[in-house]
Amino acid sequence: MNELDYVECMVKRKTKPLFVFLKYLCIFLAVICAFGFMLLGFQIIGTIVTLAFTVFFGFMAYLCNLNANIEYEYQYCDREVTVDKILNKNSRKRVGKFETERMEAFGPINSYHLDEYKNKNYQVLDFSDGEVHQPDTRYAFYYDGRQKLIMNPDEKLVAAVYQVAPRKTFKD
Repeated sequence: MNELDYVECMVKRKTKPLFVFLKYLCIFLAVICAFGFMLLGFQIIGTIVTLAFTVFFGFMAYLCNLNANIEYEYQYCDREVTVDKILNKNSRKRVGKFETERMEAFGPINSYHLDEYKNKNYQVLDFSDGEVHQPDTRYAFYYDGRQKLIMNPDEKLVAAVYQVAPRKTFKD
């Protein structure tokens, strides 16, 4: 068994300030509604409304907390690249499974080899860390004429895909 038959790569996405702000805003509003719930003890309509708002803002704070801490895991196994989305380090979702046989091109996002794909309309799926580094470490994965994946793979993942599809993989 070759060491490039199974490769994993984890990338932490940059936290968006909007989600952090919304999380704290929803927590604050949930606490205010909870105090309102305690103060409106004998008014039935006011109690039901403040309880509903407390639950709503608490749920929104939970969702913002999940989306504020995102990691992507890229796996290469059996000629397939699998991307998983990990929310808050405890909830994993499979985002997609991409076969290397149906791949059109894979290379650095600013590569001249990918110029012919830039003017086509693709569904863009961004699984990168959310930042543009110097030099740019992001790669573009054009898949099946429909999708463009943006990712931050490590050298082992690029080498594993290159081993399977050398004419479609570019390292420049």
